[in-house]
Amino acid sequence: MRLTQIRLSGFKSFVDPTSIHVPGALVGVVGPNGCGKSNVIDAVRWVLGESRAAALRGDSMQDVIFNGAGERKPLNRASVELIFDNALGRAAGQWSQYAEISVRRLLQRDGESGYYINNTHVRRRDVTDMFLGTGLGPRAYAIIEQGMIQRVIEARPEDLRLFLEEAAGVSRYRERRKETEARLADTRDNLARVNDIRQELGAQLERLEAQAQVATRYQDYRQELQLKQHLLWFLRRRDAAAERERHAGEIARVGVEMEAETARLREAENR
Repeated sequence: MRLTQIRLSGFKSFVDPTSIHVPGALVGVVGPNGCGKSNVIDAVRWVLGESRAAALRGDSMQDVIFNGAGERKPLNRASVELIFDNALGRAAGQWSQYAEISVRRLLQRDGESGYYINNTHVRRRDVTDMFLGTGLGPRAYAIIEQGMIQRVIEARPEDLRLFLEEAAGVSRYRERRKETEARLADTRDNLARVNDIRQELGAQLERLEAQAQVATRYQDYRQELQLKQHLLWFLRRRDAAAERERHAGEIARVGVEMEAETARLREAENR
């Protein structure tokens, strides 16, 4: 991938929309002190995902927004867009199919920001992932700061290996491996949580089964009680009916006896 154009608006000293063409593989940016040469490099690094204000020579990220000078009032947002030639298809992922790729970053003074690839809103991670293994990135070897060569020369073997891996395109695979290991670790944690939940649910199931057995026995006892209550009611009603019939017979018998006794008394009186 090769950078072909830089478009800036409201970024540091570039208060007005400015387009910088990069016509070849070897380009020099020259000018007097304070004209904004370093701001061009800061703009490139900012779009590539730099998140440290100190790396952009500022105290906070809002410092990249033009803060006013002379009669020019401060602006409310900064925008930088990088145009890349991707004819060789070196961009990672779905973006490899595009011959030209636009990467843009916006920042509002209220803190709202956004990244865009070919005018599609994306995450910062999507931008950094696209450049993995290409040598481009906010802290990759493609941007050489003052003192960086000295640091490379004096770097420990493990630090130097990182530069070589990025140059060889190995870093993307190492990053993918880290992501895969992180996902595996998350999966193991999830499995452990699932196992804990399963054990807890097993204990709850045992308690629920015991409660269900108690409830079943309660229903059985209740049905048995209702049956016995109905039987008792039936027996009492039957006994009451029999008692009523017995009393009715007794009353009838006494009535007959009284009538017979009355008849005898009348007969005796008539004599």
